[in-house]
Amino acid sequence: MHIKVFADSACDLDLDYLKELDVEMIPMTVSFGDEVYEDRVTITTKEFYEKLKNTKELPKTSQIPPSKFVERFKPYIDKGYHIVYIAFSSRLSGTYQSACIAKDMLETENITVIDSKGASVGLGLIVREAALMVKQGRTLNEVIERIIYMKDRMEHIFAVGNLDMLKRGGRISTAQAAIGTLLNVKPILQFSDGYIIPYDKVRGEKGIIKKIIETMKERGYELENQVIGMNYSNNLDFCLKLKEEIQKEFNIKEFVISEIGAAIGSHVGEGTTSVFFLRK
Repeated sequence: MHIKVFADSACDLDLDYLKELDVEMIPMTVSFGDEVYEDRVTITTKEFYEKLKNTKELPKTSQIPPSKFVERFKPYIDKGYHIVYIAFSSRLSGTYQSACIAKDMLETENITVIDSKGASVGLGLIVREAALMVKQGRTLNEVIERIIYMKDRMEHIFAVGNLDMLKRGGRISTAQAAIGTLLNVKPILQFSDGYIIPYDKVRGEKGIIKKIIETMKERGYELENQVIGMNYSNNLDFCLKLKEEIQKEFNIKEFVISEIGAAIGSHVGEGTTSVFFLRK
């Protein structure tokens, strides 16, 4: 059976890399007032962060509607493919549910929709693994089992750099943002069952590096044999500094590093850096 892997743009992998993996990507939409863009398709990451700096309008994201999934799935179903769609966390978006509705509309069993309960490159690592397994000729069951294994063990640890974005989005108060900025306090967040929850607070870049390495030591499983995921939002220099420290500490052989796109960037803003790895 021919298998086609699908992902949404919340996986935050570059379009060229997705093309190399032979993954079909469906973009999420982001709007600044009346201006609507397709993440990574009609707005690049660079354009998004420039727009974010130069507007007071808070960007809003929209879930992918069922009709868009039907439009993109149908040609592959008609050719006899089995589609495996790995979705952005259902706790953060209705996109997973839209894909389930599209499957019902197409009246086929040849679509498997999996809730990653993840986001960004944490989701991207799972998409990458599934696509590589398809290229290796692995069976549908093997691919699905590996996706489930990874999604149940994927750690998402991220430091949010822009407290103003969290304030504007209503996630922290104006007073918390002002104090945090004054004291150079950076919140560390994590995923738990698809939700974003607080993890810790640290001071400055050194505090972020120390906390992330401590967490990888505590939770990571055979890190030297893993592909470690990282992302950044308009702060590549710090991301590379963190990568160097992780590489030095754990002897990592391979990383997947990508800039956060408009869909995720609309919520975390500039200056965010994340690390993704499999836990014990």
